[in-house]
Amino acid sequence: MEKIRKRILFYGSVQGVGFRYRACHAADAVGATGWVSNEYDGSVSMEIQGSPEQIDSVILMIQKGTYVFIENMSVKTIPLVEDEYCFRVR
Repeated sequence: MEKIRKRILFYGSVQGVGFRYRACHAADAVGATGWVSNEYDGSVSMEIQGSPEQIDSVILMIQKGTYVFIENMSVKTIPLVEDEYCFRVR
């Protein structure tokens, strides 16, 4: 399985709507690792590691959440983090 790591900034109605909980649950469900965190400007940042399909699945699962509305995403590929075994809320 090809593993990649993405740094994603989510903009829109993404704080106070269960976004981080959904991200954590979705990542655990598909076996992706990384972290998610609220930012001071109202956005949410995420670093997620797994196959491209796992990462796409996590984003789709988050978008299906009630009250979550992702208006825009900024995505960049970053180096893998070795020895990372879980996904967590920061």
